[in-house]
Amino acid sequence: MMQDGARVIFEQDAADRAGELAREIGGQRALLVTDHGIIDAGHTQRVQQSLERAGLAVTVFADVHANPTTADVDACLAVARYAEPDLIIGLGGGSSMDTAKGCNFLLTNGGRMQDYRGVGKAEKPLLPLIAIPTTAGTGSECQSFALIADEHTHQKMACGDKKALPRIAILDPTLTVTQPPHVTACTGIDAVSHAVESAVCTRRNATSVMYAQRSFALTHVNLPTVLNASDNIDARGAMLNGASLAGMAIENSMLGAAHSCANPLTAHCDVVHGCAVGMMLPHVVRYNAEQEDSRAQYDQLAAAGGLDGVDALIDRIEMLLDAAGTPRTMAALDIPRDAIDQLAEEAAGQWTAQFNPRPVTPEDFVRIYEAALG
Repeated sequence: MMQDGARVIFEQDAADRAGELAREIGGQRALLVTDHGIIDAGHTQRVQQSLERAGLAVTVFADVHANPTTADVDACLAVARYAEPDLIIGLGGGSSMDTAKGCNFLLTNGGRMQDYRGVGKAEKPLLPLIAIPTTAGTGSECQSFALIADEHTHQKMACGDKKALPRIAILDPTLTVTQPPHVTACTGIDAVSHAVESAVCTRRNATSVMYAQRSFALTHVNLPTVLNASDNIDARGAMLNGASLAGMAIENSMLGAAHSCANPLTAHCDVVHGCAVGMMLPHVVRYNAEQEDSRAQYDQLAAAGGLDGVDALIDRIEMLLDAAGTPRTMAALDIPRDAIDQLAEEAAGQWTAQFNPRPVTPEDFVRIYEAALG
């Protein structure tokens, strides 16, 4: 499958082809960016061995953290400068792939991550990147954006450039089976949220809507299955495919207010991103659905997933949150009412807020947060 120049390999045990695929795009020295949990699961060794069998020299950077900051990217960059790679591989969840992309920007173009906030700031070519997700969530393997938080302000920066789009995305459902249940839950909710938001945002188009609808049809049906039967490889594959399709939808459009609400919750309240965006999503859908055009778009998304209209869509999202065991209210996370004003102000300044289908002001964000307070 091809997507704007990205080659997507979707098959069981595709990770064992990493070396072969790296060689096909000229790789000789690979920087493998991952985290210690992926090493413990045996996935890093599996990919490294495939690369080495194909004759590549491999340097591993394993100090990726969740919600990577500029400090994480700088640490990866120090290793990359020593290794002098001609290929970068991001193996893990969205954090590994974001760190790999961030390192790629700085290694090839210099400067700081802050220099690449926005779109199209890289003047020189980037190294080829292979993305290998071990979670079915972010869809970063099919996106040209790196989400990196400023280590001092904790504000997430969206740094996008078409040159940062992975050359190859390897989708191997066997890599997702080892996820802890809470990771399966949070990343799965994230994937559903991506489909829902990208389907209605102001930058939607025929291509992005097609990807979003296909993603939603796969993810909302298969998420309960992987939550209850973690070793169901078919359902795991459907979730991985659905998450990547949502990534393609985002790449061709954008997101909306649920993600704008989620980022301050992650930055200030340590709420896991997938849980934060899932908690806010039903309230944002209700807010947007008061606008006729948005309601029509939600109705179409619901129909693509075999549901009858926006009300059934909201019910389904809430059912998925319950099935995942993720918090439904801010009160459940001990987030007080007096935090809302700051959260709302920051949400209004988020990159994704401007693409929400219904205009949303800081005062509107206050009301959305209040609805989620519980």
